[in-house]
Amino acid sequence: MRTEADFVVIGGGIVGLSVAHGLLGRGKSVICLDGSDTDFRASRGNFGLVWVQGKGINAPHYAAWSQMAVREYPEFVANLTEDTGIEVSLQQTGGYEYFSDPEAMDERLNQFKSLKKALGGDYPVEVLSAEDIRKEEPMVDGETVGATFYPHDGHVNPLQLLQALAESCQKRGLAHYLGERLTAVSQNGDGFHLQTEKGLEVSAAKVVLCAGLGAKVLGPMFGFKGLVRPQRGQVLVTEKLPPVINRPSVTIRQVNEGAIQIGDSKEEVGFNDNETQAQMARIASKAIKIMPKLAQLRLVRSWGALRVMSPDGLPVYQHSKTMPGAFLVTCHSGITLSATHSRNLSRWLVGAESAPDLSAFSEDRFNV
Repeated sequence: MRTEADFVVIGGGIVGLSVAHGLLGRGKSVICLDGSDTDFRASRGNFGLVWVQGKGINAPHYAAWSQMAVREYPEFVANLTEDTGIEVSLQQTGGYEYFSDPEAMDERLNQFKSLKKALGGDYPVEVLSAEDIRKEEPMVDGETVGATFYPHDGHVNPLQLLQALAESCQKRGLAHYLGERLTAVSQNGDGFHLQTEKGLEVSAAKVVLCAGLGAKVLGPMFGFKGLVRPQRGQVLVTEKLPPVINRPSVTIRQVNEGAIQIGDSKEEVGFNDNETQAQMARIASKAIKIMPKLAQLRLVRSWGALRVMSPDGLPVYQHSKTMPGAFLVTCHSGITLSATHSRNLSRWLVGAESAPDLSAFSEDRFNV
């Protein structure tokens, strides 16, 4: 049983395993301390989007980071599949944002225009009229006045992605300890020494905290502010159908098994991840305005899950100022950013000369 490594990654969800995957690919030894099945796990309640459209509207650096991530996705997934034999059901032929309000659509187009200018023209969003979108998506009708289209948007099966990352990391030598809750940490000249509630003791030169909502408690142990909060999202799932939706939208997608998933809520309700009848009715009503035929389908299940949100909704990448060698990585777009977390964030963590400049994502932006 390995108890010493170059890195300890705390958290074994999509974010933690993507980080571990990248570090292992750079020849680093990695131990992952993972929580229990009773923990809040965003990776298992995720909508599965690989998405740029709408991200970073007022933060061009985040839009650019997201664009880098989705453009790297096909090769990233191909390598995972080659390594593990697991298909993650990536479909990346573009995606839509639908509009039933002309003023809201005009406002969004103005935002995209400003963002495209800030990115030097590199933001290939397209506009589809009501007639255009109905030709592309026969399910669309009702009150839809138009849509925007981004060519690199898409979706995956998030559970398959999680499984592929876990198996690929295991093949690369990850020591993955499940059901381990961190209780103590110390640092000396030899690096970090961590102890869990069950008595497991591990050591490493560096630590990466990828514990999602757990960063609220664990973050201050490493000198971080722990500024994360839960935001509930609810998802409806219909019966399985033959393919009827060609591309996903930010709120409606048909998954690889045939069911249609509908998700459209952002609720500030603390750590309550229950579904509510009122919110599910609102989600269904909004979706039916875009695709009226959805009203004819049977709902078979639903779920609620908690997003991991920073104060401004953007990722946080922070190197501890009080415990050098400790890093915080947290975001609510772990699926979208998985490829770049593996390929590019790992360069930052190992201190490579080619590391991306992530200073704009520091906790320092929250200093007031």
